[in-house]
Amino acid sequence: MLDLALLPTSALWAKVEGFVFPNEVELQWSVLIVLYPYLTGLVAGAFILASLVRVFNAKALAPTYRLSLLVALAFLLIAPLPLVAHLGHPERALNIMFTPHLSSAMAMFGFVYLWYLLGVLLLEIWFDYRKNIVEWAKESRGLKRWIYSILTLGYWDVSERSLAFDEKAGRIITVIGIPSAVLLHGYVGFIFGSVKGNPWWSSVLMPIIFLLSAIVSGIAAVLLIYMVSSWIRRIPIDMKCVDAIGRYLMFALIFDLALEGLDVVHRMYEAGEWFEVLGLLSQGYLFETVFGMQFFLGGVVPLVSLALLQWLKVSELTRRRVLFASGALVLTGVLFMRWNVVIGGQLISKSLAGLTTYRLVMAGEEGGGIALAVLLLPIVALLFLVWLLPPWIERHDGAVRGAPS
Repeated sequence: MLDLALLPTSALWAKVEGFVFPNEVELQWSVLIVLYPYLTGLVAGAFILASLVRVFNAKALAPTYRLSLLVALAFLLIAPLPLVAHLGHPERALNIMFTPHLSSAMAMFGFVYLWYLLGVLLLEIWFDYRKNIVEWAKESRGLKRWIYSILTLGYWDVSERSLAFDEKAGRIITVIGIPSAVLLHGYVGFIFGSVKGNPWWSSVLMPIIFLLSAIVSGIAAVLLIYMVSSWIRRIPIDMKCVDAIGRYLMFALIFDLALEGLDVVHRMYEAGEWFEVLGLLSQGYLFETVFGMQFFLGGVVPLVSLALLQWLKVSELTRRRVLFASGALVLTGVLFMRWNVVIGGQLISKSLAGLTTYRLVMAGEEGGGIALAVLLLPIVALLFLVWLLPPWIERHDGAVRGAPS
């Protein structure tokens, strides 16, 4: 073990506290690994919000149905990028697909990812947009006409019988997609929860906590994107829709915070040999990020704000501002939750008698600059998808309005 009393350099004095093994001074997982569960969580939450419209007939959410699917696809396309960027040899990323190892939770990610991307999300979007794609292929000119013609996959039939099959197939895929979304992000939580050697991660509630926080973040992301897109397009925000999203967000927050609180109470009651070092971690290095950003600003404040909106009569402008601020705080809180899990779990020495630190730098292969670029890439992907497949096409008597030229 590394004893601070024997350290000759002041640099390591600043990095560790107590007894730390030499190979634990430098963290193996950086901020890029923080973004991986964050992005996959947004995917799962956005898809589940969309499924409320198709499966559970939540008509108030209809204006955001297609937008939710495109948000899920945009973030899903970028989700593996932090993992690939973290690899020393990113060209080996596809090896897990060619050399499967069913006993490895990490090696299963490629199969879970491809199933959700190809078997669920892309199919549902294609069935939902197929009629529009055929009509756009006939009406558009230039590059778009070629793109839409390819997207038809050679199937140009838009008869009532064909469209009825599209609707039925899309509904079946959505029903299958709900447990698939749960599997996608519950699996991410399972990876951390199964590491029994780390007391910060080793919890049977970890997969469920990850899943609920994913639902919360996905709902908040769709809420913000819908409001911003409405402002950019200079059209009135459907208050019935955003109020409904706000209610779903409030209920999801209640379950999420309750489960996280239950996890804390369980750890306090169990009070194993690791309890003291967990207390030092949560009261020291992670105090601001856990209690300040994750629980208070990212949980309690938006929950109280959303609850007050259900009881108080305020102006429409105030409601929009509160909903927007609550969504932004929730996204921030979930991001810090991922930080606290990924980074916080690595700060604890396996000796259970010491802590190390992590300093985020902006430069470098895994610095804050790269992380910020990865966070912005899904927005770029979403802009392209919205350009190609507009999610706010108006329907009237079966006709499609607003077809892209």
